[in-house]
Amino acid sequence: MLHERPADGPYPAVNTAPLAETAVRLSRRVPLIVAAAFFMETLDGTIVTTALPAIAHSMHRSALELTPSISAYLVAVAAFVPTAGWAADRLGSRTVFACAVALFTLASVLCAASSTPAVFFTARVVQGAAAAYMSPVGRLVVLRETPKRFLIEAIAIITWPALIGPVVGPPLAGVITTYASWHWIFLINAPIGIVGVWLVLRMVPNHVDRAVARFDALGFVLTASALAALIEGLTLAGEGSPQLGLGSALLVVGALLGVFAARHALTHAAPMLDLRALRIPTFSIPTASAGVVSRMAIAATPFLLPLLFEIGFRMSAVAAGMMLLVYMTGNLAMKALTTRVLRRFGFPRVLLVNGILCTLAITACGLLTPGLARPLIYAILLVAGMTRSMHFTTVNTLAFADIAPAERAGASTLSAMTQQLAFTLGVAFAALVLALSEQARGAHGLALTDFSHAFLVAGALMLGATLWTLRLPSGAGAEVAGRA
Repeated sequence: MLHERPADGPYPAVNTAPLAETAVRLSRRVPLIVAAAFFMETLDGTIVTTALPAIAHSMHRSALELTPSISAYLVAVAAFVPTAGWAADRLGSRTVFACAVALFTLASVLCAASSTPAVFFTARVVQGAAAAYMSPVGRLVVLRETPKRFLIEAIAIITWPALIGPVVGPPLAGVITTYASWHWIFLINAPIGIVGVWLVLRMVPNHVDRAVARFDALGFVLTASALAALIEGLTLAGEGSPQLGLGSALLVVGALLGVFAARHALTHAAPMLDLRALRIPTFSIPTASAGVVSRMAIAATPFLLPLLFEIGFRMSAVAAGMMLLVYMTGNLAMKALTTRVLRRFGFPRVLLVNGILCTLAITACGLLTPGLARPLIYAILLVAGMTRSMHFTTVNTLAFADIAPAERAGASTLSAMTQQLAFTLGVAFAALVLALSEQARGAHGLALTDFSHAFLVAGALMLGATLWTLRLPSGAGAEVAGRA
């Protein structure tokens, strides 16, 4: 039985300030290490598209011939991400995360050393497989090492790579390929990866669950096949009419396999895909329902903006990249306010108000024209970036507010899967809307009107997702926000 000491008893006073300072340092140190690995992964996933023509030219191939390297990366991520939770429990989260960072770094060097498409494709598949473990296991490491009172700050730290990577990637690739060599796109990962592995092994504890069940081979095959078919189907569908038939067929196959995978997970004693977290509203709504739709809308924005400026505004690639820096500034500026806003107003209210502002900002992007005053364009981009940042931090934190320690591995895997699907679906859906709008005009080539339609559809998706969050309990995430 525990006894409280009297206020003026004989016991010496204990100075708890050093312990509190140590807790704060540890609560920031691990997320910073994980965030650096996430940035390397996110940047690499977006930077390759811009550099593809230069890579193809050096291999004496066309850019179209190397395009499958992008989908190969995405399919590899989708195929292996279901195993991340099981591997982290069985082998230890630190071990798996360090190995994933090391393998990703090694594959990056192999990409830079590639002289043939076959070697390049192989390296990209290895990169994707490593990335499949980096994201969910890294998030699991942060959840395990962060007290609940610091969870908002920790999630905000590991969220910024996903915000900045898609924005910084294209202009950075343009600068590197123009003034240096495409090889440096991959070689810059080497020092980051080496230092990252050292820091992970030195500072991150290793949690191992020796009682974890045997590997669910059937669950892995069903889940991996479903995700791979869905990702590839979405990618092909987004390319328009030439690949629409094959993409649609893969989507049907992926959906059927997904149904079988879900039934297996619900009936198996120890399934590869742990669906228990979906019973919790504060996880299922920001992750699997409204979260997927809102991420689709937000993922479409950094895909559409550079195309809007280059095609609709007829800007150069460098000028379009500079416009995106304003968008990125909004993402970064919001980080200083996120924690205070969530603690002041709580998760449900922030999701509603910020969701409406995000809807208005995305819709406003569809109303941009070359003749509009630049300060007004900058203001719209800044607000779009700020609301995007606020939304990601809010849903990513709320998703794990009520997850029990035993369910964290499965929840982290589910979160990584849905985010990957939502990102691919958002880009593919935006590309499909552009293609349909172009066909409806009977034209051959995108115009400003097509981008307006795509942004309006993205805004409608964001509004629907925002209204869906009204189903959250009024006190959702109160403990994490310090409002319990």
